[in-house]
Amino acid sequence: MNITFNFKNFEPSDHLRDYARKRLEKLAKYASANDASELQVNLAVEKTRQMADVIFVADNMHISAHEVSEDMYSTIDMILDKVEAQAKKFREKQKDRRRQSTETVRMDVITINADNAGARTPTIVETNEYEPKPMAVEEAAMQLGTIKHEFLVFINSETERPNVIYRLRNGDFGLIDPGTGV
Repeated sequence: MNITFNFKNFEPSDHLRDYARKRLEKLAKYASANDASELQVNLAVEKTRQMADVIFVADNMHISAHEVSEDMYSTIDMILDKVEAQAKKFREKQKDRRRQSTETVRMDVITINADNAGARTPTIVETNEYEPKPMAVEEAAMQLGTIKHEFLVFINSETERPNVIYRLRNGDFGLIDPGTGV
């Protein structure tokens, strides 16, 4: 995470710079590891008012906050609390959207019957509907090992895409990951 400080109307002490950097680096947990997130921190003094403005840009998130107090250290603490609250709220909204967008999967078990004339007709014997759960590939393999079905549809927790794990004839497992198509 790239943190940029701007100071207006005062020259900060090294302790203040270190304190602000150390406190605001906590926001890095709200950005993904491969993301080039930016944190712009503007600290200013006007008479007795200590002001802080923060702009945090990470992933699809853009958060800005403003705080004023009589002490710069408490201003930094208050603005950190404010930005963290907004980031948590944003993260929860993203999780809720993902939960709402999950669709149920319908699985039909079909048998093919041959009649006297040799015509083959498929017949649906069993139908199951379920919501695929986010899980790791290893966890999906363990779950498939405990059920009687030949395949399992799940949401890959690493890629957040639907995957299918299936049982091979030799007892091993195969994985279908549709990818992004790019």
